[in-house]
Amino acid sequence: MDKQNLYFIALIPPIDISDAVTKFKEDFSERFSSHKALKVMPHITLKAPFMLPDVAHRDLLLWFKKLFIGVDPFTIELNNFAAFHNKYNPVIFINCVMNTGLYSLQNEIIRSFKTSFWFIKPHDVDLKFKPHMTVAYKDLSPEAFQKALVEYKAKEYKAVFEVKEFYLLQHDTREWNIINTYPLTNAEN
Repeated sequence: MDKQNLYFIALIPPIDISDAVTKFKEDFSERFSSHKALKVMPHITLKAPFMLPDVAHRDLLLWFKKLFIGVDPFTIELNNFAAFHNKYNPVIFINCVMNTGLYSLQNEIIRSFKTSFWFIKPHDVDLKFKPHMTVAYKDLSPEAFQKALVEYKAKEYKAVFEVKEFYLLQHDTREWNIINTYPLTNAEN
């Protein structure tokens, strides 16, 4: 069987916001025994992780480079904490306020991906986009989730950043790495 590679497409906030989000992840690790989120850089997923055979790597890079995205740079607003109440894998995240730029960007990426990689079944999260920045998931126990949720829903966190590009990432079996960057229309380099 061909070697498979794991990829996803995301927005990555500037370093000051990444550092703040990482501090929340560290709090979950230390106080709620939820460590998995620390293994992934702070991000907003635009296209959920997907697998492609190693031989398709070049095709993916070419598709990403030739994408036509008709979205100008826009602003993202982060606004407090919320949760996905999954029974076995609850998630606590920083809420991202949906706006036209974010909606259009994600929609155009998914539409193009579905056309070019029609053989990959789309994830529900790709089709029902709920932008967020995860701070705890996978190893957050239901008990810790309940306790943390009460605390974090009362906590206030607000930040704003401008989106001028988005990223294609690949997993190297240890961590995610940015392998390509797509600048938005009119983005200054």
